[in-house]
Amino acid sequence: MRSTKLERAKQAYTDEARRLAAQSMAQLEEARVTPDTLTISGVALCIAGSVAVWFEYAGWGFYWIGAVLFVVGSVLDILDGALARSRGIGSPFGAFLDSTVDRVGEGFMIGSIGLVLMRHDRMWGVALAFAAIAGSFLVSYARARAEALGLKGAVGLGSRAERVVVITAGLVLAPISDLVLPITMALLATTAWITVVQRILFVRKQLRTMA
Repeated sequence: MRSTKLERAKQAYTDEARRLAAQSMAQLEEARVTPDTLTISGVALCIAGSVAVWFEYAGWGFYWIGAVLFVVGSVLDILDGALARSRGIGSPFGAFLDSTVDRVGEGFMIGSIGLVLMRHDRMWGVALAFAAIAGSFLVSYARARAEALGLKGAVGLGSRAERVVVITAGLVLAPISDLVLPITMALLATTAWITVVQRILFVRKQLRTMA
């Protein structure tokens, strides 16, 4: 029952995201923006967001600035592939660049949160940030390796979209309490590592079926 509810919730916001993406795509088509431009702009905004979060000591508003920049950058990074497919100009290098910079933007943001936790002497939160960044990287790596073997790997609870939502929510709520960011890292690490296990088991299941 719980799994069904999670799947329904995930499907609901996925459908809404696709609707908003379709509207954005129409505007991008008119602007004649290239997919690579979106890719670079997206990672640049995510990095800028991580820098803003680092300056949280100057005021809690920097958390929100970082959250906005991170969300916009992540959305642009999601739209670049869709734009390339809609125009029929996708290339192997473009796909490689897209998947690579995905890790860069997310890595910078989690790293910045880890540094903020270190500043606030939340060392257990720093450890969770390390676990979160390792898990998030492995989630993408597991899918890439599965697809390199000709298998499906896009399963699990904590895909990139979910990680973006968790990180953003943590940044927005961070001014409420010093515990918000450590809890966010705990949630991020837990969902990421669960997803890694789910993908490993899913690949093993496919391989056993093929044997």
